[in-house]
Amino acid sequence: MNLIEQFHAGGFFMYFILLFGLLTIGFIFERTIALYTKYKNAPKDFRQNILSFIANNDFESAKNYIEMSAKNTSIGNIASVGCKMRQAGAGDEALQARMDEQLSKEISSVDKRVGFLAMFGNVATLFGLLGTVTGLISSFAGVAAASPVERANLLSQGISEALNSTAFGLLAAIPALIAFAVFTAKTESIVTKLTEEASAIYHDFLFYSENESENTGKGFKKPSASEIEAITRN
Repeated sequence: MNLIEQFHAGGFFMYFILLFGLLTIGFIFERTIALYTKYKNAPKDFRQNILSFIANNDFESAKNYIEMSAKNTSIGNIASVGCKMRQAGAGDEALQARMDEQLSKEISSVDKRVGFLAMFGNVATLFGLLGTVTGLISSFAGVAAASPVERANLLSQGISEALNSTAFGLLAAIPALIAFAVFTAKTESIVTKLTEEASAIYHDFLFYSENESENTGKGFKKPSASEIEAITRN
């Protein structure tokens, strides 16, 4: 019996299992591209270079640097929002609110659709179990009403439907659950790193950029180049 024959022998619920199996393949393909191919990191010296612009209140140059070196990166988008807010004279609370808002958007774009894989795996398993139960029910119901000659044939068909349904349900569920675990670990790693980088850049804006309404006349001291290097190493 080949794979197609086994599929048809599994009964009606095999089509639902096939649907969730195809959805799993599609989501794995899409998330693999999104997390391992399209997702970009900023240069290693990104914070150090941004801080040198921030310390001089040169937000326009900071935005140009982001556009050249960190375009379409999550941390670049967050830093760009901070530059625009400081350039517009925004206070610390407004700066934090807008940077947090952008951080939430970036995190949502990273971890979206990953949770569906766990659902697909669980539902495929349940459909396999449902096909097993209905196959056994039809098998024993047919055996009860059949003649002695037909009982063996009906019993084998029912058991075949039950086992094929179980097997295909697991076949669809296992890759989905493995992919869910892998992508969850990857997204958690990205989100943790992004949150730490965003927090560091926010504090750079907070302590090393001048807010006209708050820092004027308060003895604001810009860090030197050596101090900038020491700050970004920590």
